[in-house]
Amino acid sequence: MSISLRIHKRTDLHILRKLWHMGVGLIGVIFYLISGISQEKLAIALFVLAAVAIMVDILRINNHKIQKASLLVMRPFMRRSELRSITGLPFYALGVAISLSLFSEKIALLSVFFLIFSDPISSYVGIRFGKDKILPNKSLQGSSAGFVVCTIITFIYCLLEGHMGANIILFAFLAGIIGSISEMMSIFVDDNLTIPVISGLGLTLLNQIFIIF
Repeated sequence: MSISLRIHKRTDLHILRKLWHMGVGLIGVIFYLISGISQEKLAIALFVLAAVAIMVDILRINNHKIQKASLLVMRPFMRRSELRSITGLPFYALGVAISLSLFSEKIALLSVFFLIFSDPISSYVGIRFGKDKILPNKSLQGSSAGFVVCTIITFIYCLLEGHMGANIILFAFLAGIIGSISEMMSIFVDDNLTIPVISGLGLTLLNQIFIIF
């Protein structure tokens, strides 16, 4: 049996990958909040991680022995399409690093929460229930789930930051739209990159109007 036949396809639910996606992100946020490391230093560390991960992927793609060795660890989390391409990890680290570098702490963290939760949940709903395609690999159901998740995350995030009022509801609603759009933009670039970066940009502009953070 070939290696590719034992690895999940993009259209599989691949629950373990989604749990890994959320778990790694949450661990990273918790580490940042309790370690006292600065936003700038964490961004640099993630840029380095992204560079190292890309180099490892290039070696893995071009060396069968390294490929086999890496699959001993990575197989449960990989997609079949990633056997001969860059995995999601470098994009994940790069997207968070760029967000931390460009945006304020509150906005960067919110955009990272979008990545942690919206991406795997919208993917699950899209694969499980998506019937109405609106873009390649994107369904109305999956994108709607992403919108709902981002809206709820923003509303809870604002409440935890001590913000209340009708403007928070509108802010959360518009933030949900931004988050959903950022996920749909992954038809061009990996969503691990587009979600934190495009969401961070959109939330920054939105915050100029509402001045929440």
